[in-house]
Amino acid sequence: MKNLVVCFKDKPVEEYLIERIKCAWDQNSTEKINIINTDQSGVSQALFEADYFCGHAKVPVDWNGIVAQNRLRWVQSSAAGMDWLLVPSVIASKITITTAAGVLADQVSEHGLALILAWIRNLPAFWADQFCSIKNPDYRQFRRKPTRDLIGLTVGIVGFGGVGRRFSQLVAPFAKRIIATDLFPTNKPSYVQELWNADQLDELLALSDIVFLSLPLNESTRGIFNADKLGKMKKGTLLANMARGPLVQTDALVDVLKSGHLAGAIMDVTSPEPLPPNHPLWDFENVLITPHVGGQIRWRFEDICDIYCENVRRFHSNEPLINRLSEEGKRLGFPIRDGKTPLWIDIKDNYSTR
Repeated sequence: MKNLVVCFKDKPVEEYLIERIKCAWDQNSTEKINIINTDQSGVSQALFEADYFCGHAKVPVDWNGIVAQNRLRWVQSSAAGMDWLLVPSVIASKITITTAAGVLADQVSEHGLALILAWIRNLPAFWADQFCSIKNPDYRQFRRKPTRDLIGLTVGIVGFGGVGRRFSQLVAPFAKRIIATDLFPTNKPSYVQELWNADQLDELLALSDIVFLSLPLNESTRGIFNADKLGKMKKGTLLANMARGPLVQTDALVDVLKSGHLAGAIMDVTSPEPLPPNHPLWDFENVLITPHVGGQIRWRFEDICDIYCENVRRFHSNEPLINRLSEEGKRLGFPIRDGKTPLWIDIKDNYSTR
């Protein structure tokens, strides 16, 4: 009997989801499976007993030791970002890795658009007038304040995977022009005016009124938005980070906000995370911060079960796995749009149980 470790969150997964996972294995494999349903406090130890893993370890894990055991065969991540797993030993191993890229694209994109519209229309200032009696003793006054328009702006999207593509759909009715960069600039939608190679990032920064980050975090992207890149953004640009906090060098961001070079920033992720209460980023009135909740939706674990159960079927029938990382994908941290690997963002409507 093989062990499947399941760990999505800070407490064990609900039994109805475990039952769905068990049924998928029973229906598609003669191999008997023992499910170890654990929380984050137990996942690092449980993984030493795992033949398969479905989930996301948010605590330190001895991946080198696990690889050395040569027992773990397949990891289905319940997260799109893979920086928690892809250490050198795992990258070099033969462990099959599939990701949840695209599973939360709707939610993250919608959250990003909501923050952009709130910032553009100056909603936090109006909410402060309504609710904040401490900062504003004259609160609940009918006072008009300046607002901006999203209509007519150029939106630049850095990283055109699941989230980047979905966000481009949502923002298209507003934006005058959408441009994007990606390592694999293929399959350009009609509503995106330009889809460039990643080495044209500087050109995108110089043209964009809003820069939307949807990059994976890996060794080549960590800290990519440093003082040099932030300085190359057009003066008055809004920076939006819905991906990973360490993509942006926080000290450099504080400096360009102080200088007035950027109009502001919105972020669902920060570095460090959580942001300390006394951090200067909290004090900018032109910065909106949410606590990494872009993917927090009630049915997200049902959606993760959808992709996992379909991949269980494919795994045992030797069909191409959804969102499988190739050798290059392991190094980059995301499934590559190569025409061979099925991507969840393209096919999810065929498998959703909602």
